[in-house]
Amino acid sequence: MLKIKLQPTGKKHQRSYRIVVVEGKTKLSGSVLETLGTYNPHEKEDQNKIVLNKTGYQSWLNKGAQPTDTIRKLVR
Repeated sequence: MLKIKLQPTGKKHQRSYRIVVVEGKTKLSGSVLETLGTYNPHEKEDQNKIVLNKTGYQSWLNKGAQPTDTIRKLVR
């Protein structure tokens, strides 16, 4: 089963994340099928915290990929 997950990058206490499509049981440092965007929780309120390729995201959902709960909340 394919999953759409957050992959952590950056230093401790300054994490940013990539939004990636991976096989369901692989580790987050494993092979990535596609990178769909980024999420930086440290951005200020007036800047974009999330950058997402919406057409790619929708096409992976149509192919059967399941987003994690966190991804679902962020995309809303």
